[in-house]
Amino acid sequence: MSSGDRALIERFLEMLVAEAGAATNTIAAYRSDLTLASASVPGGLVAADDARLQVLAEDWRALARSTVARKSAALRRFYAFLVDEGHRADDPGKALPRPGAARPLPKVLGHGDVERLFAPIAACIGVERPLPNDLRLAALVELLYGSGLRATELVSLPRNAVHPDRPYLILKGKGGRERLVPLSDRARAAVAAWRGHVAVETPWLFPSGKGHLSRIRLYQLVKALAVEAGIAPDRVSPHVLRHAFATHLLAGGADLRALQSMLGHADIATTEIYTHVDASRLVELVNARHPLGDPGRVDGRARRP
Repeated sequence: MSSGDRALIERFLEMLVAEAGAATNTIAAYRSDLTLASASVPGGLVAADDARLQVLAEDWRALARSTVARKSAALRRFYAFLVDEGHRADDPGKALPRPGAARPLPKVLGHGDVERLFAPIAACIGVERPLPNDLRLAALVELLYGSGLRATELVSLPRNAVHPDRPYLILKGKGGRERLVPLSDRARAAVAAWRGHVAVETPWLFPSGKGHLSRIRLYQLVKALAVEAGIAPDRVSPHVLRHAFATHLLAGGADLRALQSMLGHADIATTEIYTHVDASRLVELVNARHPLGDPGRVDGRARRP
């Protein structure tokens, strides 16, 4: 990568943090995509023309559509920054592909699957002196399914984030946006049991080494739990448990806007993807509440015999 590209990529990333409040993971993804693209384009990104970017796009043809969309978005935003800062008079980013934003439906766990997942945990912590690692796993899974936390949010929770007398968390999520997340009594009890094994001086609720538990380790723990519960491990992940939190709340009658707030989605369209799993409940709702849904009802009232 040329020194010119390196310097401007760093300035661009600094702008994303300062002006857009981009999250750490977003910055890491942008840096990776831009660094790889810079190494692939002869002469670097700053001097690239439409033809060179089209060649780069050809190299992406074997990649998944979502990956191409991410890489294109990173480069288009970078070139818009170069134009705004006066480093280019034109914007070659327009030559990059714009694959359709088809969003895959989330993997779903049924209530029975969740019960099976919690069964091994209940067996381990139900003994007279449960092991600390079992108490930690209980707290992790209760927070994933009971509050819909993202993996990064969960592993980086401060030690005192969960208060015994406060049924909610205040989290700072993507883009620095704060949100209120509900906590079930079960989750608070699980955290209280685990926190007794966490040193008072540590800043993290889930410490590991010199920092906190990694996302990779969290994934490993959840996958191992799935195997123990007799569920195919490719069906379960921290994010799948977040999906289960959302879909089961909707099935229970939660408001979509409230769910958007709890999940920390900036756009309601992101939350709406969970409505696909609730089709049967919507049919029941129409049949039960709509005036024409039940032949035995007229104007919302039962028909007289």
